[in-house]
Amino acid sequence: MAKKAPTSQPTAKASTRAPKKAPATSAEPAADTATKAPPRGKGRRGGAPFAGYTAGAAKGRHLVIVESPSKAKTINKYLGDDYVVLASVGHVRDLPDRNPKGVKNPVPGVDLEHDFTPTYIVSEGKERVVSDLKRAAKDATSTGKEVWFATDLDREGEAIAWHLASELGIRPASAKRVKFAAITKAEIDRAFSTPHAIDEDRVNAQQARRILDRIVGYQVSPLLWKKVARGLSAGRVQSVAVRVVVEREREIRAFIPDERWSIEGVFSPALAKASSVRTAWRELLAQRDEKSNAPSIKAQNAWLSDHACVRAELIEVAGKKFDVSLSVEQLLGPATDLNQDAIEARIAKAATIFADASAHDLTPGVHAAATLAGLTNIKVASKRSTAGRGPARWERTLDGDIHPSAKYAIASLETKRTTTRPAPPFITSTLQQSASTRFGFGAQRTMRAAQQLYEGIDVPGEGPMGLITYMRTDSTHLTREALDMARTYIAKAFGPAYLPEKPNFFSSSNKDAQEAHEAIRPTTAHLTPAKLRTVLSDDQFKLYSIIYERFIACQMTPAQWDQTTALITGGIDPARPCTFRASGRTLVFDGFYKVTGVPPSAEAQTLPVLSERAPLATVDLLTDQSFSSPPPRYSEASLIKVLEEEGIGRPSTYASIISVIQDRKYVEKLESRLHASDLGEVVTDKLIEGFPDIMDVGYTREMETQLDKVEDEHLDWVDMLRKFYSKFQRSLASAEGSMSHAKAETRPAPKEFTCPTCAKEGRGDAVGLVYRFGKNGRFLSCSLYPTCTYAAPVDREGKPQLAETVDVACPKTGRPMVRKTGRFGPFLATPLEKGEEQSTGIILNIDKKGKVAAPSVPPLLTDLPCPTCESPLNLRNGLRGPWLGCSRFPKCRGRGKWNELPEPQQKQLELALKNHEKQHPVLVIKTLAGVPLTDANGKSLATAPTVDHLLLNRKKDSESSLEEIAADMGV
Repeated sequence: MAKKAPTSQPTAKASTRAPKKAPATSAEPAADTATKAPPRGKGRRGGAPFAGYTAGAAKGRHLVIVESPSKAKTINKYLGDDYVVLASVGHVRDLPDRNPKGVKNPVPGVDLEHDFTPTYIVSEGKERVVSDLKRAAKDATSTGKEVWFATDLDREGEAIAWHLASELGIRPASAKRVKFAAITKAEIDRAFSTPHAIDEDRVNAQQARRILDRIVGYQVSPLLWKKVARGLSAGRVQSVAVRVVVEREREIRAFIPDERWSIEGVFSPALAKASSVRTAWRELLAQRDEKSNAPSIKAQNAWLSDHACVRAELIEVAGKKFDVSLSVEQLLGPATDLNQDAIEARIAKAATIFADASAHDLTPGVHAAATLAGLTNIKVASKRSTAGRGPARWERTLDGDIHPSAKYAIASLETKRTTTRPAPPFITSTLQQSASTRFGFGAQRTMRAAQQLYEGIDVPGEGPMGLITYMRTDSTHLTREALDMARTYIAKAFGPAYLPEKPNFFSSSNKDAQEAHEAIRPTTAHLTPAKLRTVLSDDQFKLYSIIYERFIACQMTPAQWDQTTALITGGIDPARPCTFRASGRTLVFDGFYKVTGVPPSAEAQTLPVLSERAPLATVDLLTDQSFSSPPPRYSEASLIKVLEEEGIGRPSTYASIISVIQDRKYVEKLESRLHASDLGEVVTDKLIEGFPDIMDVGYTREMETQLDKVEDEHLDWVDMLRKFYSKFQRSLASAEGSMSHAKAETRPAPKEFTCPTCAKEGRGDAVGLVYRFGKNGRFLSCSLYPTCTYAAPVDREGKPQLAETVDVACPKTGRPMVRKTGRFGPFLATPLEKGEEQSTGIILNIDKKGKVAAPSVPPLLTDLPCPTCESPLNLRNGLRGPWLGCSRFPKCRGRGKWNELPEPQQKQLELALKNHEKQHPVLVIKTLAGVPLTDANGKSLATAPTVDHLLLNRKKDSESSLEEIAADMGV
């Protein structure tokens, strides 16, 4: 029999002192936002502060509790005066961050020895919210009215309702729980007419997830502190997501390309003009733009269309398929082992196999085919590529002249009518992918705008209204009402040709789809994006537009194309003919493209009028050597797609997973692609070494399935946790004893990297370097350490990243400053002479735009105590006026309440701050020639160049001591 959700433990009052920073435990939103609620009642499900409750306002009225103030405002419009709607502003309770004094529980708030019984406390900053909700509930129930829980319809929303009911003393079985996929009058009327109890199976599923994640976070993270570096964290789901990125990084590192040759023919039906067309075509191919790029395929196709020419690919020679290619896997075997030793061995083996230019040379086969196709006076050239691997080590070209006896004709023409069906309406993952691809939105940015559209926008003439349905869903289902709404709009706006006889239905690609039960769609079809442009922000408008277009388009008729394929046969030997294939297509009916627009097709060519057996002149024959590309690094969109396909996480967690792995520096986003950091690779290796099950994608998928069964099949959640924990305990004990420390491990650097300090001090010119690991990644160190303390940071390729001199004058010494890379990224520093103290120079930050910024004015130390740790508070000037922060930041993040200080004391402190700022004016950073780079406020000037443009030359003396680089690398 299923375990019932445990009765809430007596609510402990949140400590007035800030709890110790505990390791984050999960990529689940609840784990990140509810554990430590932001001040003033802000939370994940709502951004506005809690407005407070007016005593007596709920008397004689029903109380409705939602998460977000925006949502409260919207649904209050539909419910009327008989209801008062208040927001919990996200979660109100969670497991404590730390144990009570004297308690040594390895997982705070979870009793591991007694069926994982959780103890919940009111989240920090939510005391007033809970107090006001209790008063409102008492006012409502004392006058014969009800308390309704209208939190979101996913597991997390169910859990929030359960926690609220527990705090208000309402039994889950007798609670009035309402759920609606859209905030519209019809949906709200339906929901309030059919309330139901809080679903304790869903609560158990969410609770089990929370406890699972906390067990992993609180017991694995301290192990990472011991074996890698302090401050790191592990998570049951996020660590597997990092592993996916790390493995892609290593696939790219181990990649050796395959080689393939193609031959393309350019033909013209104008036989008499072939010579002049050939000259003009060759002139086009010889053109280069300002970046030395040849004309694009799109430009070439446009030229060919204008000159009634056909581009075709050679597919058959003398009755046999033309295939001149080389598969590296046949020589090296598949790249199954992706550890560094195996990767280096694979690369070295490929270098040996392709060391000689004649080894595995494919040009003889290409030469023979090109000759039969009509190329004469053929010249083959070969050039060694230093960057290429395997067959790409040799770049080859094959060119010649057109043989005058090469003759071709159209062997066959075939035109087929093809259709393109519309895509299904959006689910969470596809919305995030589309927003990333089209607008460059991150997952968090997408979900933030979607949340706003769901909770309600103030529309002129309509008031606050929800514009889209619930945005955390993995179902493509549409209700009958939604289908009717779309079909009515299509018939009216576009006519019967665009309306299929029956509605289009779509099956979900995710067989485990749960969460909400409808796709993301607009709540009403008559509010087109154009009508809402003035009331939506840019992000909201872009997101609403693609949701609206996708929904309407999914119920329209397919687009229709005429696909034409031409086979062109000929050459110089009729007994051994060459066959080329050309294809092109024409849109004959736009269908759903009427709404979404016809997608660009840069490489599609428009065929001229052709007829079977018509002769063609050979304009050109082009040979091309190409190499396969490594698998691309993940973008946020493609990683979300993989997470969905592999069953890692759920719609409500994707955005948080992506955010967490970047915030913790395990993954870096560079040019819209996710790169595994050195830190991410080391942490992943250590976790796989110690916890192979937890880090296994299949195991993580199975755990998600088990959580689904808790909700859907009444699986005993406590028994599930017992089975997990017994195995986890053994892995934890084993890892404690067997896992080596990352900082104790070294790896030899390439032989070309040698120690300059040893060379200078007479220990040899070829003393090798090794890679060591610090808190923020790899660095190069002398192999003779501690005898020699030379060290240097490295770039992503493992090459020494030496200090670079920049055209920025140190405001203290006047010396040219140098750019270095430290634990928080690049910065500028004053080069110091031997024996000089650090205080002689200065460190300058580089802002997000890559420009230099002046240091901030030092804060004024006051005698006011920090409310958290009682240390003195600092006083600073901010955009909104003076503010107080703990002088022990970042160890303590306490804040003083400036507005609560007596006015005389405020004036006294403002005067002191003004005098302090006069004594410590903002520095103006200048170039060596005296040109200002920053303004009077220390911000970079709009006209200032970036630091990249201020580089002078690389520092010749690249030596640094291990002690000097330690601060930079966090060693």
